[in-house]
Parts: sequence; C-alpha cells; structure tokens
Amino acid sequence: MLIDKNLTQYIVFADDSIINALQKISDNKSGIIFSITEAGVLEGVMTDGDFRRWLVKQSSIDLNQPVSRISNKAFKYAFVDEPPEKIESYFSEAIAFIPLLNHHHRLVAVARIRNLTDGIQIGSFTVSADSPTFVVAEIGINHNGSLDIAKRLVDQAIAAGADCAKFQMRHLPSLYRNAGNNSVSEDLGVQYVLDLLSQFQLSPDEMFAAFDYCQQQGILPLCTAWDLESLRLLEEYGMAAYKVASADLTHHDLLKALAQTGKPLICSTGMSTEAEIIESVELLKHLGVAYVLLHCNSTYPAPFKDVNLNYLKRLREIGNCPVGYSGHERGIYVAIAAVAKGAKLIEKHITLDKSMEGNDHKVSLLREEFEQMVQGIRQVEQALGSDSERKPSQGELMNRTTLAKSLVITCDLEPGQTITSPMIAVKSPGRGLQPNRKADLIGQRAKRSMQAGDFFFPSDLEREQVQARHYKFNRPWGVPVRYHDFKSILAKSNPDFLEFHLSYKDMDQEIHPYFDQEYDLGLVVHSPDFFAGDHLLNLCDRHEEKRQRSVRELQRVVDMARSLQPFFRKAQRPLIVASLGGFTKDAPLHPSKRSQLYGLIAKSLSELDTAGVEILPQTLPPFPWYFGGQLYLNLFVDPQDTADFCRQYGYRLCLDISHSKLACNHRKASFKAFIHQVGPYTAHLHIADAVGVDGEGLQIGEGDIDFLALASDLVEVAPQASFIPEIWQGHKNSGEGFWIALERLEPLMRDEE
Repeated sequence: MLIDKNLTQYIVFADDSIINALQKISDNKSGIIFSITEAGVLEGVMTDGDFRRWLVKQSSIDLNQPVSRISNKAFKYAFVDEPPEKIESYFSEAIAFIPLLNHHHRLVAVARIRNLTDGIQIGSFTVSADSPTFVVAEIGINHNGSLDIAKRLVDQAIAAGADCAKFQMRHLPSLYRNAGNNSVSEDLGVQYVLDLLSQFQLSPDEMFAAFDYCQQQGILPLCTAWDLESLRLLEEYGMAAYKVASADLTHHDLLKALAQTGKPLICSTGMSTEAEIIESVELLKHLGVAYVLLHCNSTYPAPFKDVNLNYLKRLREIGNCPVGYSGHERGIYVAIAAVAKGAKLIEKHITLDKSMEGNDHKVSLLREEFEQMVQGIRQVEQALGSDSERKPSQGELMNRTTLAKSLVITCDLEPGQTITSPMIAVKSPGRGLQPNRKADLIGQRAKRSMQAGDFFFPSDLEREQVQARHYKFNRPWGVPVRYHDFKSILAKSNPDFLEFHLSYKDMDQEIHPYFDQEYDLGLVVHSPDFFAGDHLLNLCDRHEEKRQRSVRELQRVVDMARSLQPFFRKAQRPLIVASLGGFTKDAPLHPSKRSQLYGLIAKSLSELDTAGVEILPQTLPPFPWYFGGQLYLNLFVDPQDTADFCRQYGYRLCLDISHSKLACNHRKASFKAFIHQVGPYTAHLHIADAVGVDGEGLQIGEGDIDFLALASDLVEVAPQASFIPEIWQGHKNSGEGFWIALERLEPLMRDEE
C-alpha cells in the first residue's frame, strides 16, 4: 500500500464539468477522480466504470454539467489515522484506491495498491521512477568461453561502476533444431552464430563459478535464460531475476515458465512489433509477474537513426511499468540520453578488447568507456531534478549576491522618515532587496538610520526588526567579522571572541588603521579559501608547485594571526580555521585514495611555522560552493577518516555543523553518530542549519538539523568547544543574520544560573 498526499492529480471540484473530470482521469492514468466541495470535503468518487454506467443510461449526453451530478456517493473511505492494516483490508478486486479523510471529512490523502509503476525489486536494488538508474554490464558471451576472462570482465564491470554483471545461458541441443548441429544447410547468419556459440559457451559449472565470483566481489549476477533447460539450471542456482532476450518476447511458453519462478523479469523488446509487445505485456499482467520493459534495437551495431529513444515514453504507457534501454549502438551518449528520456535501467555490453572474435565485442564498451557512461548517467540523474516550483539553487543564490542588483538609498535617512521614489536607486552587487521590491518600499517609514549607498533589506519591509543584545551561552561564543565592520558589530553585543574571516584582499591590507586599542577578547582567524589568480587552498595538491603555493598562502595567514594577537588580550594561542583541500572537479575520489592525501596534508602542515597559533582543519561538505561553482570534496567529510587524521597527526578540529549535516545527508548516515565520532577532537564550532546535500549556511531552524538534540550531544562530547553562528550572508544589515541565529540558539545553549 502507498499513501499518496499529492492530491492534485486526483481531485476535481464538485461543480467542475464532467469533461474536465474525464480529462483528469485520462491524465492521471489511474481510472479515478475524487470530487470535493470548496471546503475540501469529499462529496463523491467517479471511476471509468461509473462514467460508462452513467453514459449508457442517457438519452442525450451533456458533458458540461457538474461532475457532482454523476459521482458515486456510496464510496468506501477510511480515516487517515486508522491503522495501516485496517486501511489495507478495504482493498479488493474492485477497489484499488481508498480516500483518506480527516475527521471533518476533508480529503487529505489517497491510499492505493502498490503497482508496477511504483517500481520492482531486483536483488537489493529498486527500479522505479525515483530510484537511481540500474546499470547492467552485459558480459553475455564476451568471455569467449573462458572463465578467467569472465572473471576479468566482472572486475572491469565493478571498476566501471556497474550495479550488475549479466551473462547468457543456452542449452544448444534444446534451443536449436538439429540439436544445435551447425548444418551447411543453415543460412550464413545462423551458421556464424552457431559457430560462435559452440566455441564460446561456459559450462554450467563454470557459469555458476562466475556467479559465485560476482557475489564474492560484491556485484549482483544476473543471466538470460534462453531455454527451459537453462532456466531449470539457473533456478537451481538461485537467480534474483531473469533477463528475457528480445528473441523471446514472443515465446509465451518461456514467459510463462519464467513467471512461475516468481522472479522479476527484464524484457527486451528488440525485433518486436508494437502489437507483439502489447500482446506479451497482457500476458505478463495476466501472469502477475513484475517486469521492466527495455527499449532495444537488435542491430549490431544499431544505426543512430534507428534507435528512436522517443519510443521510451510510449513503451512506458504500454507496459505501465518502469522502462529501460538496452543499447547496441557504438559509444556511450545514446545510453546517457536514454536516462534523460526516462530509462531507469541501462544495459550495455562490456569487453576487454573490441577486436576479439564475436559480433558483440564490436558494439561493446571498454572499461574506461563504460565508466564514462556510468559517470554521465549519474550526472544526468542529478541534473534532471524535479518539475516542482522553481527555486534558485544555493550556487545561484551565491552568484545572485555577487552578480545581481539591489535597491540602495541615495541619501541619508533617519528612522521614521518616509521613503520616496527619488531616494531609491538600483545598484550592484545583489546583497540587498531585489529591484522588483521597489514599489513595496515607496511610502514605508525608515526603521533605522541609513547613509547614502546603504542597501535596503527584506527586514526593512517587516514590522519588527531583530535587535542585537547581550547573550548568555554555556560555552565561549563569538561572531564572524571583517576588518571594516568588527567595531560596529562588537558595539552591539558581548561576544567572548571575534572570528576574522579573511579575504585574499585582506591579506594585503595594513591592519593598523583598523586597530587603535586592545580588546578584552579572544581571537579566531578564518583563512581564505580562495586566493589571487584563481588559486584554491589545497595542501594536498599533487602538483608540487601548487601545493607549495598553498603552504605559502597559509603561512601568510599564520603571520597575519600573529600580527592581530597583540590587540586581543585573551588570545593566548589564536585558532586558525582552514579548509585544507582535497577537492576534485569531475567526480568524488575513491575512498582508497584518501589516506595518501591526508598524509600529504600532514606533510604540508609540518612545513609551516605555527609557533603561538593552532591550526584547526574544518569539516567539509561533500559538494562545496566556491563563488557559485560546485566541486567534490573528499577529505574531512567522512567522520571515520577525519577522526583517524586527528588521532594520527595530533590535530583538533573546527566542526562545521552545516557542512557535516550535508555530508550525513549525502551518505544517508546518522548525524548523531557523526557528532559523537568527531566531537572529542573538536575545539571550535561553526553553527548553521543545512538542507539536502549542498544547502549550507541556512538560518537556524530553516533546514534539516534538530538543534535541541544537537545541543545535548555537544554538551556530552565537546563541552569546551567555542562557537560562532556562521549564517550565510549573516553579516548583512549590521549582522542581522547572526543576531537572529543567536536568539534561536540561546534557549538551547544558555548558561545555567
């Protein structure tokens, strides 16, 4: 049973026309709609059958009358809070949908019987509209009769990122006439195929040994059963599912035998007419077997003009099931495009050498090509996204701040004065209120003092603004600052320390004009990530010259921290927070290669003069943003190797809560476990909310993090760690984002009095 809360596809209003209701039924392909009142109360149900029964009773047809005139009022329903097993008991052969109501009889969800469009299970993999593409490396007979080559191909499939290694089994005496003897009377094509098959078959025991090898190496083995004897042997072994070759889509006796195993079927449709596909689909439905239909052109190699990927949509409609693509064309691009067209299973041949004997080798991919195809598929999957409401991505928001335009004031203004049109100009960058809000500003009374050139912010349109004040926490706390704004921010509150976030331009500034007194505060310095000449700090860069530059740049940060220290009385040993690198551009690094890079980072750190300061590596997100462009980060993302680095090399951490939550979301891992694993090595915290896998720096309470639970965990594993609220763009409007964060965090992390 599935509970569907997306009601748009199912509902019409009671006074909508019958023709509109029929259109909705056609669109949702479920054969049913629910008619509700303006208040959302369910008043009736209409199915295809209800409409037909009404239709035959009419002497004249008026499809413009309200659907409430013909909707069935004697419908079965359940309350949404009823136990699932009770709701499931309402289903029958005649009832596949149960409306779920609240106790005001408003429709809130629809329960429906799970069907093939919801996906099928193949081993531990799900093939559905929402699943990752299931990638099959078709070994077929490309082992050329050698178990050793078969195992090497399995290794290549794993290295390329395939989910499954697939073979083919034939019992030639029962499969071919004349017991498979290659008679000279056979056509040339048949003679060629029989000659290959007679040479390149694996024995059943060798085939089973290949399957066992797959299991040992951690990849799912599957096989095509070409005949009943092969099916019997494969059943004895225990296949998770079966591939049906294009040649057997019309072999109904074999389909029936396969269906009797109860295993899912992956059915290629090459060489078949649409009528034959429809006929076989009806049989599969009647047999009650789970299946996937693969679009396929059975030519070797298939001309691009004959592939016809647009047929995938029609195939999905015919089968009412997940669809995929089995490709015999040259190259990788058609298979990747098939994913964009909705294929959820991709099958391509793999080989060690395209020049080996056998027709399949010529249309197969080498390991490097197969790997490129898998990477392309995974990239396309991410790029497809959803068709929900368009919202700017995190990278776009960052670029919007840099590249877009804002509303600024053209004169000085005092609180209470009225804002008029001549006072407002549009200027870059996009740090403030967007230009389309100009009309909303006109006529408003200023809520704060402003100077010519200041940005307007969304809070200027709100009734109340957050005001900074003094805060109390159970650990040292501070705020992020820059040279130009630390005095104004410090004047508003009572932080224990300041954390200077340096830009590469700050590194060249003379600091003394900004400092004319000592402060009774601690000091943290945040190293730039980005330096002049598009250089990203990377202490494990494999290019020695670039690595050495990163060492030099970080040494400059250390020297800067020493220069700042005399102005901060409590800064006995300033902390320096830094993202130490380990990024890749095109794909994540294999975990086996991380250890070497951690060693290179330790080597780089050992080359620094860090007397009087402490460098804190920062935990990092899997997909960092650098000026609106995304990379892949590999180090200080996983809690185990992060903790191992700290133990091995004696470093403490800056635990960035937002970054690490994104890492857990990406890995589908426990955030609590992450905190407990790295918490004992944590000296300092950056605190912000997070959403998804790359939505970092969100305001507290606007993402995925349970801050109440987090506060409890931090008291347990990192009770002495200091923190700052690191809200993205929190410095705008005199630190407005930081003050909001501190207001929300204080009840969770307040000193006990």
